[in-house]
Amino acid sequence: MAASRTSTPPKPISGAAPRAGARGSRRGRPLGVFSSLKLELGALIVIATSIAFAMCWFLLKFGWSGWIAMPLALAVALCITYYFSRGLTARLRQLRDAAEAMADGDYTVRVPMDESSHDEVGQLARSFNEMAAELQHADQTRRDLIANVSHELRTPVSALRAQVENMADGVTDPTPANLEGILDQTQRLTDLIAFLLDLSRMEAGAASLEIERFNFADFLDDTIEPLELADGGHAHDIHVQVADDIVMEGDQDRLRQLFTNIIGNALKHSPDGTTVLVEVHEDLDEGTIVTNVVNFGSQIAPEARTDIFRRFVKGKSGPGTESGGTGLGLSIARWAAQLHGGTVRVVDDVRGADFEIILPKYHTEA
Repeated sequence: MAASRTSTPPKPISGAAPRAGARGSRRGRPLGVFSSLKLELGALIVIATSIAFAMCWFLLKFGWSGWIAMPLALAVALCITYYFSRGLTARLRQLRDAAEAMADGDYTVRVPMDESSHDEVGQLARSFNEMAAELQHADQTRRDLIANVSHELRTPVSALRAQVENMADGVTDPTPANLEGILDQTQRLTDLIAFLLDLSRMEAGAASLEIERFNFADFLDDTIEPLELADGGHAHDIHVQVADDIVMEGDQDRLRQLFTNIIGNALKHSPDGTTVLVEVHEDLDEGTIVTNVVNFGSQIAPEARTDIFRRFVKGKSGPGTESGGTGLGLSIARWAAQLHGGTVRVVDDVRGADFEIILPKYHTEA
């Protein structure tokens, strides 16, 4: 089940609709056709000076005193300057008000945009709105993170507490089955903590890699063996097609995270008794190793193929498949692939959900 995500629609700082603000901006900025603020100011100076000079010359020609003509021409020039510049100062005031609102924690504010404006202030307004949108998304992600982590921690802790209290009160006996239930909940907590540690490394934006050369087929066997043991009575068959002579360079621990999460996800969403196929081939032209993990029978809608790699987004479980999980596995898998300069994505396949992992055969320093 996908994690719930709510968002507040952005609001223009002026309180009016952005398009209305844009129309008002055009009416108040006759010089908005210029692509540079310097050109706007230069045109404003030329226009105001020319009108003041023409008016002064006109008044003097008709016998007006210079002491009257000059101040009157300057007053007209100031009025013209005010009229032409008010659109510019209005946008700067809007930016100021939006920045103050954002400093108070309101990330929904936006500066009304005039799409025809290409000067520096217009570019600044667009950049400001993009920054506000990113900050709003980051703030919403933080709220979702707290809510999801609280829920994921509360569920196993509550189950553990109930089971232990029942045993302490003599309601249930510490049978192997009950103890196995407690072990399952502690394992779920352990997995969540490990995922959160990986998430913190992901947020840090860097992770050290221990690069070594290894046989890819042996690596897959070592990765799949514990998954087969954990699969228990689900009777899944993990069928691997890989050449024995493929050698690659990488951090085996990070790559094991990648393949464990992808293959484990395929097992989780496969009905009991079905097959999960792991196909591996080399792309000699690109110098990469391509792995396809196919979950027969199920499909992922094209519009959901990007969302499932987002944090705390869980895939829907079909009949006969497991539910639950933290919603972090695929996000961490993509992170591990990116650390190696590779990619992981869902591709079209008539057989079922197909996760394609492309990794460079040899590691190169960034």
